[in-house]
Amino acid sequence: MLDLSNMRSVLAEHYDLEPSVEKAEATYDIYDRMDRVVTPADWAIFAPYVIEINKLKKERNAVILAHNYMTPEIYHGIADFVGDSLQLAIKATEVEEQVIVQCGVHFMAETSKILNPAKTVLIPDSAAGCSLAESITAEGVAQMRAKYPGAPVVSYVNTTAEVKAASDICCTSANAVQIVDAMESDTVIMTPDQYLAQNVANQSKKKIVFWEGSCIVHELYTAEDLRAYREHDPDIKIIAHPECTPDVVAEADFTGSTSGMIQWGRDHKPAKAMLVTECSMASNIADSLPEVEFAKPCNICPYMKKITLEKVLYALHTMTEEVVVAPEVADKARLAVERMIDLSRSLAR
Repeated sequence: MLDLSNMRSVLAEHYDLEPSVEKAEATYDIYDRMDRVVTPADWAIFAPYVIEINKLKKERNAVILAHNYMTPEIYHGIADFVGDSLQLAIKATEVEEQVIVQCGVHFMAETSKILNPAKTVLIPDSAAGCSLAESITAEGVAQMRAKYPGAPVVSYVNTTAEVKAASDICCTSANAVQIVDAMESDTVIMTPDQYLAQNVANQSKKKIVFWEGSCIVHELYTAEDLRAYREHDPDIKIIAHPECTPDVVAEADFTGSTSGMIQWGRDHKPAKAMLVTECSMASNIADSLPEVEFAKPCNICPYMKKITLEKVLYALHTMTEEVVVAPEVADKARLAVERMIDLSRSLAR
């Protein structure tokens, strides 16, 4: 676990990180990407960190990959590439830099390491876990295989390296239906998200059996909540993530991965929209869609919010919080991830 007091002491010895209006003004081109959701006063706090991180990552030959759930100052301020789990996994196979800083949760950093065994992968806080990833183990996969002999195991990318290694192929919310439909068996095992599996089953002819895991962010939304929002504002468009329960998905105007949600917003530009997902999503796309008024109700992922600017700076400064995956696990897990990427690419052609 990070010693925050020591971290701040180390950073104070090497960097001037006091809030600065001058530094905020010097980075206005960056701030302009998020000025709808970040106040000038907050940017004066963030700017010194953003300047030092962007400078240090060049010195370290590092690239920053950030998930769509990162806070705006990370998403817009320091990330080199942003996206959903599938986009980040693909990007991890393409980066040339020797160091990858993963601004997301631990399984994402593991995925980058699995795909880049010779590179250094850092996660700013190794305690940034995932309730969904922690809901299943390799032993759980073995139990499902024993219960449904011969059925292929499609594991959500939101899983540990050990679970990926025990699976046949991975999927993300962006490609889950296509991956499942591409399996030769009539029965497909999906782990660990029960709601993603149920939502895929509603779109696929396959018989889908699933592990009963769920995401603490998305399972909190209810169809009753969504109907109440519609009654209050009949014109609002509701855009839901497929980790939500099927009855929530049934109430939505569109359901898709985080990248799919962003693209739907750009394509349709509704006057008002509510993103039924993690809080930072609406903030991160607000400036690129000024014509859309985003409703604020949302649920926060406590794991994603463990990643902060000061932790990113500390990780790059000290080159600590390195992600390590045992080679024998990584080799098997890599097959499952690469199968997903290769199949996704072939289906996109």
